[in-house]
Amino acid sequence: MRTLLGFALVVLVAAAGCGKPVTGWHVSGGFLRAPDGRAVILRGVNLSGAQKNAPYLDDKVAADYDRVRAEWGMNAVRFVMTWAAVEPEQGRYDDAYLDHVAARLAWAQAAGLWVVLDMHEDVYGEGFGFDGAPRWTCEAARYAAFVPQMPWFVNTLDANVVACVDGFYARAEMQQHFVDAWRHVAERLAAEPAVIGFDVLNEPEWGSYSIFDFEEDRLKPLYAAVVAAVRGKAPAWVAFLEPSSSRNAGIATGLTAFDFRDVIYAPHSYDQSAEGGGGFDPTHRQQILDNVAKLAGEARALDAGLWIGEYGGMASAPGIVEYMSAQYDAAGAVAGGTMYWAYDKSDGYGMLAPDGSEKTVLIDALVRPFPERVAGNPISYAFDAATATFTFQYTADQSSPLPTEIVVPDRAYPNGYTVDCGGCRYEKRSNALVLDTPPPGSPASVIVSP
Repeated sequence: MRTLLGFALVVLVAAAGCGKPVTGWHVSGGFLRAPDGRAVILRGVNLSGAQKNAPYLDDKVAADYDRVRAEWGMNAVRFVMTWAAVEPEQGRYDDAYLDHVAARLAWAQAAGLWVVLDMHEDVYGEGFGFDGAPRWTCEAARYAAFVPQMPWFVNTLDANVVACVDGFYARAEMQQHFVDAWRHVAERLAAEPAVIGFDVLNEPEWGSYSIFDFEEDRLKPLYAAVVAAVRGKAPAWVAFLEPSSSRNAGIATGLTAFDFRDVIYAPHSYDQSAEGGGGFDPTHRQQILDNVAKLAGEARALDAGLWIGEYGGMASAPGIVEYMSAQYDAAGAVAGGTMYWAYDKSDGYGMLAPDGSEKTVLIDALVRPFPERVAGNPISYAFDAATATFTFQYTADQSSPLPTEIVVPDRAYPNGYTVDCGGCRYEKRSNALVLDTPPPGSPASVIVSP
């Protein structure tokens, strides 16, 4: 029987290894860990692209948060915010907006979802018709001279956009505004139990600075300042830190290990051809697996866990099932977490059509089993869609009295499933398989099949 005494022993053992009690979410051994010490893999959705622009809140209600957990079996939300929403005028914070955010975080908590707050930015900010920095952070003449281009991401190379990015990093007082805005967010939302961490800045741009030196010279000091400010108000929040947006082009990160604890490396994973609108070429599958393996290596070098903060595709484009399968397989091979972009209603990457109906082909490719809480260290997980067979391997902590919990979505196994775990003791629940004792052998192995 799992007792409160047993749980206390786990906490004490963990504390003995680091010299202090583990009381909150943390990163250890290359994995995000819950307060009880179990490794946690976050698999969920970005919520949502519709929150990037005024009024900065989408039309989701509490039932939508329930749907993510109860119907799709996912456990996390990357909650999209912007600096412009937080500080629309210089020195003035929009606390009414943050009140609405807090209400949505309460919905997440009630639904059983963990939340990572994301300060989103695309093409610098609102002055260029995109999202992120408030208009007051750069000269109006720069906005007036800007001529938008397609595809959208080439706008980051526009001379006016580059000038605003350069201006932000060249002006200490402007960076301080960003730091202070994050501090205010942390102060206002620190008491929300659903929040476990914060993603400081989405796909940071380097402006005219050396693409190879930007992360270490400019981005890393910004991260250090924001993390210190946030943890002054919310000390238990885990820092989810992204490489420069140049990483999306395949350029290895220049970040080096941080001077502070509890970091998750938070890059994105997209196929460049699919991003260009041509659909997914299945011959690119190995490229995705190889790239995510490299991302996992970068995470290890940073003494961090790996979390793919964005991946996604257009349901109507060719190869969407193969594309999403490649992303799942790549993350599973390194036991990483993933967040789909995005829980929106749209003809694009949204999980829902404009009328609110599910894009069934897409969602069926996304709703798959994964290990959620692991008493030990995850090694890999995999799903064979042709046979609906899920395999999970991990190094079990034989001293832990806590169970290992695997999400097994009812939607993926409408007629039930069988479990092969070498005689371990387990319990089936709605959308979940709970291993009360670990499988024998090393590594421990679990196989779920129809």
